This record gives sequence, structure tokens and C-alpha cells, in this order.
Amino acid sequence: MKLFIKNIERSINEVTLESLFAPYGEIVSTKIVYDRITWQSRGFGFIEFEKRADAQKAIEALQGRELKGKAIEISEAIEKR
Repeated sequence: MKLFIKNIERSINEVTLESLFAPYGEIVSTKIVYDRITWQSRGFGFIEFEKRADAQKAIEALQGRELKGKAIEISEAIEKR
């Protein structure tokens, strides 16, 4: 299950984000989206868990959690078609 995480503080990198979610289960991938011109974080990213149940546990535990002064928001990612 892939999660969409928004309101990420711009100095957060993939390693930091993954370490926050890692205690909840096996992570398949982590990605923070960067601006193509400035290479600064756009303030959102994705975490993909191996198991749906682990992703649900992470949502319940981390929804609204403050990370470097910003409360992150988590939802299930919607796949592009």
C-alpha cells in the first residue's frame, strides 16, 4: 500500500522520512518530490509498505504528528492512470 504524505518540512530527506515510518513495517520505497528547477522539496512525498495492515498502523500512529515544526498529513495514495 502506498501512502501520500503532505506538509513535509522542506529540509526533510528520504532517509529521515523512512526512519519515521520504518517501525510500522517493511517499506518497499520512499520518495520525496523535488522541484525540477530548484531541486527543493515540494513538501510532499510517498512511502510504500509491503503490507496494507502495516500502512494502516503507520497512518493511525503518525497522522498529524509534528515533524520539524509541521504536522504531517497522511492518506492512501491514488495511482495515476
